[in-house]
Amino acid sequence: MGWSDAPIYERLIRERGDVAADARKTAEATWREVGRTVDFRLPHAIAARDSRLR
Repeated sequence: MGWSDAPIYERLIRERGDVAADARKTAEATWREVGRTVDFRLPHAIAARDSRLR
């Protein structure tokens, strides 16, 4: 959908900012930070890594 198809949405973005884009950027940044902080690997992968360290 182009901007000309949604003049109300275009006006809201001009007045209030693009909240959806801001939320998406924040979510992506949060996901990157969580990925650096939390280990999402499966437990057997963690166990294999730990056994190699011994």
